[in-house]
Amino acid sequence: MWSFKDELKENKVVLKKAVHSLHDLTLKINHEELQSTVKEILDHIEDPFLFVIVGEVKAGKSSFVNALLETKEEICKVAPGPMTDTIQQIVFGEESKEESVNPFLKRISHPVDILKEISIVDTPGTNTIIDHHQEITERFIPHADLIVFVFEAKNPYRQSAWAFFDYINEAWRKKIIFVLQQKDLMEPNDLKVNIEGVQQHAIKKGIAAPNVFDVSAKMELNAQENSGYKSLKKYIQENITGGKAPYLKLINKATTSLTINKRIEESLKLRQEQHQLDSAFRDDIKETLDQQEIKTAKQIEFLIENLVAAYDRITKKTDDQLSEGLSFGSMLKRSLSSLFSTSEGPKEWLERIIKDFEQQLNISLKDKLNDGVMDVADNIQTMAKLVDAKVKNSPNVLLNRDEIFADIAEKRANILRELQQSFSDFMGNSENFYDKAMFQESQNMAPNLAAGGGIAVVGVILATVVNGMVFDITGGILTTLGLVFAGVSVGFKRRKIIKSYRTEIEKGRTQIEEEVGDKLKSYTLRIKQRIDSNFAKLDQHLANEQALVDELSNQMKGIEEELNKIQKELEAKLN
Repeated sequence: MWSFKDELKENKVVLKKAVHSLHDLTLKINHEELQSTVKEILDHIEDPFLFVIVGEVKAGKSSFVNALLETKEEICKVAPGPMTDTIQQIVFGEESKEESVNPFLKRISHPVDILKEISIVDTPGTNTIIDHHQEITERFIPHADLIVFVFEAKNPYRQSAWAFFDYINEAWRKKIIFVLQQKDLMEPNDLKVNIEGVQQHAIKKGIAAPNVFDVSAKMELNAQENSGYKSLKKYIQENITGGKAPYLKLINKATTSLTINKRIEESLKLRQEQHQLDSAFRDDIKETLDQQEIKTAKQIEFLIENLVAAYDRITKKTDDQLSEGLSFGSMLKRSLSSLFSTSEGPKEWLERIIKDFEQQLNISLKDKLNDGVMDVADNIQTMAKLVDAKVKNSPNVLLNRDEIFADIAEKRANILRELQQSFSDFMGNSENFYDKAMFQESQNMAPNLAAGGGIAVVGVILATVVNGMVFDITGGILTTLGLVFAGVSVGFKRRKIIKSYRTEIEKGRTQIEEEVGDKLKSYTLRIKQRIDSNFAKLDQHLANEQALVDELSNQMKGIEEELNKIQKELEAKLN
């Protein structure tokens, strides 16, 4: 037959499964402190309900515990001065004994019935612990089911106690009650003022309905009726013991686990935000490169249009001269005139036409090239400079001091530092902007160009290559036309010569349009790709981050759903 114990056992199994998942999560994020805390939750699920007693030195914590346990025996040692910074854990045992767990923790066993349902941790004074303060917070506060803040009734406003309260309340959101001990040393009216003061102080710090108890351990141990312990024990009986403690214990474990999961989630949100900023930064780099490539392509098209317009104007003028000058009458007249005078003959005339044509091409195209190539070079240089500026100002919100993901913050910072340094080196190295494919047979020019340093050489490279390319094209045309014109003596070959001229001119026009465009656009693309290749390590980091962040988010969501479900089921059983 299904029993209360079976039901509780099943609840523990389900909770352990969820906490195991949380522990796997802490292992995955490689956070040792949280790993240890979650491991402690697993290890202590079977333990009794845990009271952790905190407060300043001489607040009467040990006396309070002795009176609460209703025993004549002094379980927690009471001394006129501060005890050592030893933490005392009080648990149920068939016989009284004391054992040292470590130099800062001792376990006291005692056959007191209430300890079957609860265990108590009596901590040193909050205003004396320095070296071992962390021992308390890490070892006991996350696993406490109830924090009992004990104040000296005559002065419950000491800073160190409330600073410790802030830590507990902000980090762990534990259930807290307040005890004003040594009420026997206070006048009733003054005691009332301090009780109300603690209530108001706690409300300001986020406790909606603070439970404040005024007690006197001395009066309780002397069996005096108004010691205050009656109302405190009633609170404990109604809210903790009497069969509720095991369920409350599991609820608190689920709550603490949810708190840890929430802490990881909050840090992960920061990590996600950083990933989104880094991805946006990377997209901005790509967009900048794409936009500059488009701008450069338009500048190249504008350069080619200007070159072709100048080319067409000069070749048309020469075409008109040839069409008129190669007529039968003109050639015959020029031939006869050269026989009887110093006038130029057909051959000299053609040589002059070619020379004028070459000179006009050189002057006009050189001017267009010098202006246009520098504009193209400026766009390519701007591409590199814009990216360099963005790299130096990449956004950063995930700091190395992040509580949980400091390691990934440091890794990311190292990647960006490396990127900034490598890109700075890239910008300063002219070889990154020199392209052998641009020079073909003139690769020996590279060392001279490299002397310019970094992106400053882009203009020199483009001017050298494009000027050489264009004049190779026009030079080839002139050479071919020279051969065509070489055998001309009379105008009988006029039609053939004009046709040959126009054919070569059209070839040259097409070459300028295609070769100049292809060379410059290919060069632009290669520089763009070289710039982009600097981001390979960041790209890999972003890809890995996306996968891990998604995995962690899904895992945390599953843990949260499971813990919330368990918590609601347990709370329903208490109501």
